[in-house]
Amino acid sequence: MNTPAKPSENAILLHACCGPCSIMSVQILRDRGYAPTLFFHNPNIHPLTEYLRRREGLLDVAARMHVPVLLADQLRPPASVDQPASVDQPASVDQPASVDQPAGPAQPAGPDLGFGPAAAHPGPWLSAMAALGPGMDDMAQRCPRCYEIRFVATARVARSQGYVCFTSTLLYSRYQNRRAILAEGERQAGPDLAFLPEDFRPGLLEGVRLSKQWGIYRQQYCGCLLSEHERYKRLLEIETEKPDTASE
Repeated sequence: MNTPAKPSENAILLHACCGPCSIMSVQILRDRGYAPTLFFHNPNIHPLTEYLRRREGLLDVAARMHVPVLLADQLRPPASVDQPASVDQPASVDQPASVDQPAGPAQPAGPDLGFGPAAAHPGPWLSAMAALGPGMDDMAQRCPRCYEIRFVATARVARSQGYVCFTSTLLYSRYQNRRAILAEGERQAGPDLAFLPEDFRPGLLEGVRLSKQWGIYRQQYCGCLLSEHERYKRLLEIETEKPDTASE
């Protein structure tokens, strides 16, 4: 797999939520003349077994499409934006490597700064959602906060690695809040880093076909425990609606 030491002029950091959503996002970017590197940072995926399945699916896609990939759970926190530092090459699909950072000021802990094993820990993400109070059950409040957490990390990595542009496979899904994604992408952009508001949805059907053909794991809910509950809560409702035969 091609792992450039320094991003080329047409390089773009592609935040990736999973393997299936990455297939056509990568292809469309290549058709536009970009050279994408995948970046997997998704502390919203629960439980850990689900996180690992989606991580494996992304690595399968990266290997098939010969795409460089960075895994947040294999990275140390990037240097601060004010003092960007060069880091090693994107991790190999076969042997993902830890990215060593030069010594510098300690980075503050927070839900948007999850790197290394902490990137897969649900605690900080759940704390960020709990801070919304009752709003954590409202996708209109919860999802934008989740986008913020992931895009803050993506922008930090992009800047520290020397990328001048980033985007996300979240723009491939017809179920995500596209307006909130675009707004957060622009919020994390700046004079030194552009956000590409690409619409990957035209590749949806082809992406579904290829992911099934390649045997890539296809998830049944967005990622977090709250979305999993929303996906399957009807099963509980059906059970509670059944007549009580125990007393008959």
